[in-house]
Amino acid sequence: MRHFLCILTGKEVKKIDAALFFAIEKHIIDSGMGEDKDSFEIIKRRLLKPPVLNAEEFAQECIYVILAGGFRQKIAKRKFSEIMDFINNGGEVSEKNLLRIFGNANKIRAIVKIWNNRKNFRDEFYKLKTESEKLDYLGKLPHIGEITKNHLARNLGISNVKYDVWIQRLGIALGKADLQAGFPLSEEVKALCDKMFLQIEKATGLNKGYIDVVLWKACQEGILMFPQASTSPRTGT
Repeated sequence: MRHFLCILTGKEVKKIDAALFFAIEKHIIDSGMGEDKDSFEIIKRRLLKPPVLNAEEFAQECIYVILAGGFRQKIAKRKFSEIMDFINNGGEVSEKNLLRIFGNANKIRAIVKIWNNRKNFRDEFYKLKTESEKLDYLGKLPHIGEITKNHLARNLGISNVKYDVWIQRLGIALGKADLQAGFPLSEEVKALCDKMFLQIEKATGLNKGYIDVVLWKACQEGILMFPQASTSPRTGT
């Protein structure tokens, strides 16, 4: 059974209460680490009042999470910027052209398909009424799938949990369970994560989508540490 430490207190964490969560959030923001594709403030605002995006904005959110899956955030942001600069400057969106910017053929194939069909994908998404329907739909988009759809949903304003390996480890540790993090996500681990999020939601008054991104960043940046972890999970989804 793994435990984890918080570098802000130097102690093992047995519960993430409001004081600890807000201290972690403040440290991340003050240190200039408070962002995904967008800043924590924008993410929080979107989750409180989900925006209605146009086709180009919707496609950009899809493109970013495709790039972010399995890659460091810094790399994903740089490649996203390069691809969007190319598109916004009138470049032809084709696999041949975009592969010169980013050499992952599967991701580029999906990006081209999403951009060239952006209006249809966007319109179909906004026709759906429930969050469950929207999540199912996002999971069927090119190169999104069952894990990355949670990242995309959050960036579109749906309060959702990614269940990243870091988050799974937190849930397991706080639940004092002898379970393993990883994919496919087990129902037991998911239940422990959901219990953790519910407790923090009640303590802070924040929604789970925003809590998820703060805790993920805290783990990624080493604010919350797992001394017994023998390997580091990928920083993507």
